[in-house]
This record gives sequence, C-alpha cells and structure tokens, in this order.
Amino acid sequence: MELRDIEIFLTLAEELHFGRTATRLHVSQARISQSIAKQERRVGAALFERTSRRVTLTPIGARLRDDLAISYQGILTAIDTATTTARGMHGTLTLGTMGALAQAVADITGLFRARHPRCELRFREVHVADPFTPLRTGEVDVALLWTPVTEPDLTVGPVLRAAPIMFMVANDHPLARKGEASMEDLGDYLVPQTATPIPRYWEEALVPFHTPTGREVRRGPTVATWQEVLTVVAAGTVVQPVQVEASRYYSWPGITYLPVRAAPTCSWALVWRTAAHTALIAALAQAAHDRRPAPNSNLSGPAQSQ
Repeated sequence: MELRDIEIFLTLAEELHFGRTATRLHVSQARISQSIAKQERRVGAALFERTSRRVTLTPIGARLRDDLAISYQGILTAIDTATTTARGMHGTLTLGTMGALAQAVADITGLFRARHPRCELRFREVHVADPFTPLRTGEVDVALLWTPVTEPDLTVGPVLRAAPIMFMVANDHPLARKGEASMEDLGDYLVPQTATPIPRYWEEALVPFHTPTGREVRRGPTVATWQEVLTVVAAGTVVQPVQVEASRYYSWPGITYLPVRAAPTCSWALVWRTAAHTALIAALAQAAHDRRPAPNSNLSGPAQSQ
C-alpha cells in the first residue's frame, strides 16, 4: 500500500465523506474512490459501508484505521526528522506557558535557540482554566504544564521544573501569623473555585479536594483570572495553594507566601499532541533534557509581600 493511499484511507476514515476528503487532500472524488477500491481489493474485504446518506467504517476498516494510524504518524515523523536534519533545523515552534514560566525556563529556550538559530521560537499564554485546547487546536505546538497529564491524545515529555507548593494568604490571615502552614490547614479555610471546569485530577495536583486526614477542602468564590485570585486572597477570603514561581514573580500588596510543611511536589513538563510530534518538538525536548536540573535545585525561600 503506497503512502498516498494510506493518507487517503485515514483521511476518509476521519471525515467519513468522500467530498470533504477530496477537498482536504486536493484531489478528485474519483481519485478517492479508486484508491479505496484498490485497497479493498488488496485486503479482500470492504473497508467502508456506503449509502446515499452516509459513509461508515466496517469492523475491518476500523481495525485497519487503528493499526495504520500510529505507524503512519511514525513514518511522517521519521521523514520530517530526516528532512530537517539534512536541511538544518528551521521553522517556527510555538511554546505555550502560564504566567512567568516563560522566564523561568529561559535557560532551556536559550539553549534551543543557540542550537537552532534558523528556528523561530514563539510564546503564547496558556490559561489554567483551559490548558489543553490550545494544543488540540494547534494554537501552540507544545505547552509547559504541571503534571500529571493523562489525556489520551497528549504526550508528556521531560520534566523541566519540580518544587513543593506554597500557600498564598492575606497578610493578616491566621496562617500568616503562624509563618508556615500544612496541607491539613486547608480543611479550615476556603479555596477559590475556578470559573471553567478543568480535569479533576489536574486540579487535585495543586488544590486538593481533601486534606491528608480526609477532610473536605471547600471551594469558595469563583475566579476566572489570576488577578481575581490575587484580589480574593488579599481580601482574606481564601487560601490559595500556588506554584513556587508565584512567590517570585507576583508580589502583591497585602499578600504573603507561606512555606508548607510536607508539601507535595508539583512538577512541570513539556506536553504535546501525540499526532503532531515534530523534529522541532523533539529538539526542544532534547534541550530540556540536557538542561534538566537536579530535583528541587530551583527552589528558594518564601517571598513576602512588599
């Protein structure tokens, strides 16, 4: 089976429409029909059921689609890698980051740029309320996200940073007067509720739903942006578990960052859409691997408000 015929089959298996498949691949519908007929003769069975109203995969067609998809993407990646190696790495790579994380990984992106001066590295902000959509739509090629990420269509690459979480509280909050906190303290106070639902397991990694002894961590006021989080924290309404980077880059009047005893470690890793892996993504992952810090080597003491 030729590579073009595999592309036609997989595209039709996705579109389930001969006209859309022909438009997408810039060929005639007759070319699509001829290719599918040739593949069905080769296999010895129908791959699609056609009626005047719809096109569906047969069980054999569905199995062939599943078996071919991974191999086909592997072939494309291998060709892309060989081509970029022969020509020298070039093109544009868009990296999605949250807040100040672009600055926090400047050593890694700097190494990537030094190794591949013909490549353009762009940055786009990824929001906590919608972390995966930019990857799936192609708005970003790769994103720096906290783990775990267990989405079936996404690949988790090297970990770039890892550090225990901290608490962000108002200056006059009871925990601020103690000078430190514990995860169990979350059972005594409210935490913000995100305006847009995010995967529960992903939220749990930073803001747990239960304390270590099993008490519920109650959600309070709904927030849609980081500025709203800062506002409700400064008002003393909530306690907000945060990444250590917040204490470095977001000082705010009336807010204190507290160390947390026995705090869980939150790791940040490169994440990309499995089906869209490219040589540029591999090059950034390699730079991250080569600059990967020792565990907790990026930690610093808590930062206080001004």
